[in-house]
Parts: sequence; C-alpha cells; structure tokens
Amino acid sequence: MAKTKTTYFCQNCGAQATKWIGKCPACNEWNTYVEEVVEKSSKSDKTDWRDSSNTHKASKPIRLSEVQASQTERYITSDQELNRVLGGGIVAGSLVLIGGEPGIGKSTLLLQVALSLQDAKVLYVSGEESEQQIKMRADRLGLKNYHCYILSETSTKKIFQQIKNLEPHVLVVDSIQTLQSEYVESTPGSISQIRECTGQLQQFAKETNTPVFIIGHINKDGHIAGPKVLEHIVDTVLQFEGDQHYSYRILRTIKNRFGSASELGIYEMQSKGLRQVSNPSEILLSQKEEQLSGIAVAATLEGARPILIETQALVTPAVYGTPQRSSTGFDLRRLNMLLAVLEKRGGFKFGVKDVFLNIAGGIKVDDPAIDLAVVCALLSSYEDTNISSQYCFSAEVGLSGEVRAINRIEQRISEASKLGFDKIFISKYNLKGLDRSKFEIEIVALSKVEELYQRLF
Repeated sequence: MAKTKTTYFCQNCGAQATKWIGKCPACNEWNTYVEEVVEKSSKSDKTDWRDSSNTHKASKPIRLSEVQASQTERYITSDQELNRVLGGGIVAGSLVLIGGEPGIGKSTLLLQVALSLQDAKVLYVSGEESEQQIKMRADRLGLKNYHCYILSETSTKKIFQQIKNLEPHVLVVDSIQTLQSEYVESTPGSISQIRECTGQLQQFAKETNTPVFIIGHINKDGHIAGPKVLEHIVDTVLQFEGDQHYSYRILRTIKNRFGSASELGIYEMQSKGLRQVSNPSEILLSQKEEQLSGIAVAATLEGARPILIETQALVTPAVYGTPQRSSTGFDLRRLNMLLAVLEKRGGFKFGVKDVFLNIAGGIKVDDPAIDLAVVCALLSSYEDTNISSQYCFSAEVGLSGEVRAINRIEQRISEASKLGFDKIFISKYNLKGLDRSKFEIEIVALSKVEELYQRLF
C-alpha cells in the first residue's frame, strides 16, 4: 500500500520542511513555502524506465588505480558555438540543462541541433507544443532530418515507453517544468515533480550512455525555476541570454563537468533561426564614420575566447547638484572605484560630473582587464578629445593608480593584431617572457595611469 504524506517546499530555493514556515531559513525569503502531497510507492510497486526483466547489477567499490581511463566519447555537431560551450561536443551519457527567458530561442536552438545531427537518431519530446507547431518551426528553419522523431507528451511513464521502443541516440526534453511523474502527486512544475522527473532522466542517461538535453524555465529573479535542485543534478548548465532590443544571443556556460565553466557562444537571431557568430569582435565594435570622444576598445577574454569590445563613456557637468552614476554591462561599484582613483591620483574633478558608462552590443563584462579601456573612455569624454580607433587597451587598474598585469596576454594581443589594430596598451609587468617580435601590432607598456594620460592626451 502506498504511503502518502504532506511536505512543504520553498519555491525559491527548494528547501524542505515538515510544516509551514513564514521565513525560509535557507534563503531568508518570506512566504515561499507551499504544501505538496508526495506519494511514496513501495519498492514492489515502483518501476523505472528499465524493463522489469532486466536485472540491474549493484555496483561495488573499486580501487582508483584500477579504474581504466578512457577518452570521453563526444558527438561533434555542426554548431561550433555549442561545441565550444560544451567543451568540444556533446558527451555521451551527459545531462545538459539550458535555461533562459521565454521567447529567447531555447526551443529553436535545440531543434536546430536535433535536425543537424544527421547520423544520430534524435527524439524531441515537447510538453508545451504540438507536433504541428514543431513542424512549422522546422519548416521555417529550412532543415530536414529523416532520423529526428517528435513526441508531444508530458507523462514520464509514456515517454520512457516510447524511448524503449525507439532507442534514440540523443534525447531532447522541452521543458522539464511540464513533465509529470505518476510517483508524485503534486502538480507539474513543482519542486518534487521536477526533482523526480530529472532524477529519472539522469538515471536513463547514465545507464544507457545517451546524452539528454533539458530546457528549463527561469523565474522572475533570472534563476532557473526549480530552482537549485536542477543545477545540482545535471552535468552541464547553459544559460541562454540576450536583450529583446538586440538580435544577438549569448550561450554561457554556468557549470560543466566535462570542460571549462567560463565559455561563451554567440548567435544572431534571424527569420530562419539562429546564425553562429564566429567572430564576435566585429559585432561588438560599432561602425562609425567619424572619430568621437568617450570611446575606447578593450581586449577581454570570455573563457578561452578573446573578444574585443567597445566601451562608451559620457562625462557631463552635474545639473541637479548630486552627480549621477550609471553603468550598463559593467559593475557600477567598479566604476565608482575607477572614478575615485582618477580623482585621487590624477587630479580630475569627477566629483562634480555626471558619469554614464555603456558596454556596446548589450554584453556584460566581468573581466578586470577592461579597467584600462574604461579609464581611457572616461578621460576621453572628460577632455572631449577622441582616442584613435586603431588603439586598444588591456590591463587592470589598482587603487594606487598602477596598471596591473593580467593573464593570457598573448591571446589578447593576437586578437587585436588579427583585427588590424595599430597599438595595444598593456601593463609593463606583462612584458616578462613576452616575445614582441612575433606580433605585428605595436605594444605600449605602462606602469601608472599618469603615463597613459601623457601618451594619449
């Protein structure tokens, strides 16, 4: 006989309690606990995706030295941006979660991937759309794959029955919030349902060595709804993000057990689907006919990928008494720190100025190497003097005004040289072990912010 009990879950962080609590002790949010009825079936009643006649051997301890190391099997897709963020391709038996805002293009991205895998049998399970809607999207993409199968279903029991009959090489689930397991009595999208359905998909992926892609919705705070329960279970978490006012989309790695967790892929949303952007530096550098003040180009890194982006600054006299500080795509606290450094070390009166900073292209940058470009853009707008569009900057600025060294400087210099820049300004502490002769670009080494001002203005 199945036992039924009531449990309370926090809808913000997934914490569990035996009774209702006003304030969650885990995330400190108020009124987030919701009652859910959880039915726990006995072992004799509960079956998983495997056939009951198939015996499952229990695992036993083994010495680490006895484990045979083997090369990870990967599916190489035609989407080079997806291959990059996954660490070189789709790993067999991996569980990949893709999160993003509604309408950003998650379903389009995975349908493109499913249709591009010509040599693999792909099952696309959709709990949100009918077969006709998916067919319309596939026709719009202009891609055809004879081995791509569509299933519109939300019951995990029926889905695994079809998986057993079809035996696909790749499984895509859109989305995890719509699936429902018969072993849990709560509604689809609840914490317990998401945990149970994801656990079944993980068990299937590991025991059959089949890669599984899961689409997950995000909540109003921008986190994957579920919420952290999903991220702990899966092998890879990808965040698909972008601005509705821009056509570009960014696929960012949040967690990856099979590669780097700081990679970046860029797409352009078009009428026929998502186009891969192989050279993101070109789209992040604005095309302008005349030289303007307040603009400087920074050489940054996103994962292992060098990118040149444009920083734009506007410095004007404060009209309302209290100076305004605004930043888009850059940390506002970091901006305030750089302004304090310029005022203290350089004598510039930014305390009576309104300062606005923007990173072109709608991208967010956390790399400290952008500091020098931000300082140059601020000084350029302050002096109302333009900086040559053939100059770029890559260095961190310290509190005492020193220009600090950064990592992987050779990749940044090579990217700037490839795009035709004449000069790159870096820290003199990066010159150690650097062979200047193999770069066509002129390298200018600095140690203080004052030297930068003397050279440019």
